[in-house]
Amino acid sequence: MKRLFVIFIALFASSLVFANQEEFNAGSTIIGHVTDAHSWHMFDYKVNDSTSHAVAIPLPIVLINDGHLDMFMSSRFGHPHNGKYQPYKGYLLVGGGLEREEIICVDEDGNPKVDAAGNVVKPIDISVTKTSAAIMIACILLICIIFVARSAYKRNPNQAPHGLQSLVELLVVFVRDSIAKPMIGPKHERYLPYLLTLFFFIFFCNILGLIPFFPAGANITGCIAVTGILAVITFLITNLSGNKHYWTDIFNTPGVPAWLKIFPLMPAVELLGVFTKPFVLMVRLFANMTAGHIVILGFVVIIFILSNLFGTAVGGAVSVVSVIFSVFISLLECLVAYIQAFVFTMLTALYIGMAVQEPEHHAA
Repeated sequence: MKRLFVIFIALFASSLVFANQEEFNAGSTIIGHVTDAHSWHMFDYKVNDSTSHAVAIPLPIVLINDGHLDMFMSSRFGHPHNGKYQPYKGYLLVGGGLEREEIICVDEDGNPKVDAAGNVVKPIDISVTKTSAAIMIACILLICIIFVARSAYKRNPNQAPHGLQSLVELLVVFVRDSIAKPMIGPKHERYLPYLLTLFFFIFFCNILGLIPFFPAGANITGCIAVTGILAVITFLITNLSGNKHYWTDIFNTPGVPAWLKIFPLMPAVELLGVFTKPFVLMVRLFANMTAGHIVILGFVVIIFILSNLFGTAVGGAVSVVSVIFSVFISLLECLVAYIQAFVFTMLTALYIGMAVQEPEHHAA
């Protein structure tokens, strides 16, 4: 109840600030929170001239343009270094009034450069973005947690686990006994390290995404590139581990009429399924986590929208309802964070199990 009161006061105070602004773009605010960025935005503040200033942690920018490697910090965007011409711009306006961060090449007047075909010239961007920085932080924290649990086992080898050690052991045993063994079978130990890594990484990133302040708050699993890479790794492990029985079932499916195999309709369908399985993994995790963040942010921006339209009093009154629904959705998202980690790991184990299972031999 105390935390709920603190959240209410914070949102009410924020509504007082936004109530005096001429315009509040809710869509741009929500998209800006759930998409990737080249800096880690913390908060905004206003000075005496009513100008809004952003406080953000700059991240390294690494670009390849015309064969040249350019490296600088994202804080240089909009601020010429030592009065020199800045050949890049960090924001590109897209349709609907929404902005997404994308680096483009600009001329000395700050206008976007275009090629002969009329397309905007963009450098090759290999920068450290908010998502990649959050992944590094998540991996470091996760490794520290695992090593703390590991050292506890070394200090007390014959004692019951307690504290953080109990949580880690509970999740490890759950993945081994409820996912790996039933789905893969006798060969589960070979793939257990990957399944444990997958489960802990997704679950930990999902939880960090629900904490709204640095070093958490990044929507890691809501980035399609992250979920896509996880799905590709699962795809490679599954198909590289596939035995003769697995590939025979794809190109010579048992129980199917011969004319469907000759045509070949069923082999094409089965081969298509090989690629749709990781695609479903990628989209499911991305869509579920992004939708949860959008719903929570939607309840929050309602306060600012109504403050601008009807005044601070209305925004403050609505903030009570918005906070209650935001807290409820946040609690629900904690459950979703676990469920999505479980589903992704379970389906991965299922696909691997289908690839390594041996044909059953029935006695006469």
